[in-house]
Amino acid sequence: MASTNPDDYSFERKVPAGDNVERHVCADCGWIHYDNPKIVVGSVVTHGDRFLLCKRAINPRKGFWTLPAGFLEQNETAENGAIREAYEEALAKIRIRDLLALYSVTHISQVQIMYRAELDTPEFAAGPESLEVRLFDWDEIPWDDLAFPTVYWALHQFRQVRDQDGFTPFTNASGEMLEKSLKIIRR
Repeated sequence: MASTNPDDYSFERKVPAGDNVERHVCADCGWIHYDNPKIVVGSVVTHGDRFLLCKRAINPRKGFWTLPAGFLEQNETAENGAIREAYEEALAKIRIRDLLALYSVTHISQVQIMYRAELDTPEFAAGPESLEVRLFDWDEIPWDDLAFPTVYWALHQFRQVRDQDGFTPFTNASGEMLEKSLKIIRR
């Protein structure tokens, strides 16, 4: 079996036979190193009418507020990843309700899968990647201090379907929601 460590190869950039995208290909054996997008999993977590947010203790966007989310691990379902991330970042035990949205963040090669989730009891604390964790009423959410546009999108899209049992999951925001989210994040 070939090594999956790219440091074990002498790469050149070329389009492999049968492909149409330039990739890193080993000049010695022809092994192709596929560099594909990363998958992020997370949730809009609520307890009653309040939203669980985490203040980031790490870069990027250290000190800004986000949803509990992070990279999916090998051999993990998306749902289990979102549950794990909520525990790692907020020491929160959540229950996934359903899929909220699937975002394509092409400029950083990410696919973000966001769920609606519930916190059965308001027991949580900051994990190692969070400076602070809080439950916010809608009007208290620190909109000017959100870490990423997708946090803004997920919160607003959640609110649109909060009480609905069935809906088509959302995708990237457009129009006014996109413009508002980008203005906040550029501050």
